[in-house]
Amino acid sequence: MKRLIQTGLMFGNLIRVDSPALVERYNRALKHLTTHTTNLKEFHIDISGFSPEIGAELGDPLYLNPRGVNRMFILLSTQQKTAPLLDAKFSTSRGILRQFIETNEAQLFALTAKDAVGGELVNSVHDVSDPARLLDIRKIRIEADTSSGTLRDADKLAQMVDTFQTKDDAWYDDVLIADMITLAKRTGDVVRNPVRLSHMEFTQGNFWTAHFGGIYIFRDVPEPAAILAGPPLVLPIDTVLRTENRNRIAAFLDTNRLVEPIVQARGVDAAAVLRQKMDFITVDAAQDAEIDLSGATRRDIRLLARRHSGDLPAEWHGLNALVAWAEGEGTWPHLTSEHPAYFYTLRGADTPDRDLVNMLLAELAPKDIRQLFICHKDLFYRLYQDWGETKKTYVIDFLTREYQVDKAGARHALFGHDAPMQEEPQGAPASVPRVGPWGPAR
Repeated sequence: MKRLIQTGLMFGNLIRVDSPALVERYNRALKHLTTHTTNLKEFHIDISGFSPEIGAELGDPLYLNPRGVNRMFILLSTQQKTAPLLDAKFSTSRGILRQFIETNEAQLFALTAKDAVGGELVNSVHDVSDPARLLDIRKIRIEADTSSGTLRDADKLAQMVDTFQTKDDAWYDDVLIADMITLAKRTGDVVRNPVRLSHMEFTQGNFWTAHFGGIYIFRDVPEPAAILAGPPLVLPIDTVLRTENRNRIAAFLDTNRLVEPIVQARGVDAAAVLRQKMDFITVDAAQDAEIDLSGATRRDIRLLARRHSGDLPAEWHGLNALVAWAEGEGTWPHLTSEHPAYFYTLRGADTPDRDLVNMLLAELAPKDIRQLFICHKDLFYRLYQDWGETKKTYVIDFLTREYQVDKAGARHALFGHDAPMQEEPQGAPASVPRVGPWGPAR
């Protein structure tokens, strides 16, 4: 894992905290939230204020996320909005935190100039020892304040100002006036410069959770289901699938129109994307054959694949047939959901759940290390530990050379969606009937 850290592929883009003033503010917030403090003079924090160094110091990687349910956060700067969320237990948590920071950026900028802002992502469920409780999580509410209670005091002062302006003879209420002056010294002029954060509540519809080995919960779709990456569970939802149930998962994704074939996606060089997936599969096979790939270029990988095509797995041959068809050099390959290459040929459709679907596809097609790293880092880090040196070296070199240099461009090329050239009227039938997620055979 050391090489991942050194290349910025792990713990990358964290915020460095090394000034005594910021460390002191962090400690005040940390003690307020958890009763703990740190003796470290410098450390790094993610979007939630979690520090892996402090987690190691305290011997508790969940010191800001007890029981992995209601995530607490410490904001020292609005710059944290670009940082990752480490050890996320829910796929929605980072998006919620980022939206909270961006919506309240001006207010948070003012507050963090003097103090840390601490808070919690609150829902009605505080313990998920029973997996059925996961389905009770419906809304996430954010509660936040500074360590010194600036927002609480600002609300109290605003109420006092209202009382002062409406109450008869308030000018003669010396106690009220004295209390207002005392609070105003801490909060500033709340009339001209109101310090107030937007009340924010988020619906937790479809999401992934790391609990119980990983569960994908889709309940805001026409045909709801839960997909388990871990052991069998009993959940209060109509359909419970496991990642081994490839046919049923394929049917679920198709029924709810959550995926689209890469070869039919607009604005995508499908052949190039599929060839890159084939390269990743070749590297995986080379690892099993103990072939040294140090310094191997893309040309070397493809030359190796041609020489040893008979030894490559079914995933490679399925994608190869699809590339040949896409380039007009072969017939349409009928890849059913039973074929090992099937989920490598799909991407999330243009729906609000696109990222969640791409995360699921990364788990179903784990040899595509680029999609795995982008969409499911938790699984990427777990699998990385068992890879041989050949594959580790290749993966690190590829990600630093071809992904890190243009993350946004790579994400858009792989998962972005261009607007269709012509919209069909609402309710108009498609000109050709749909035939599974592949559409009509060409």
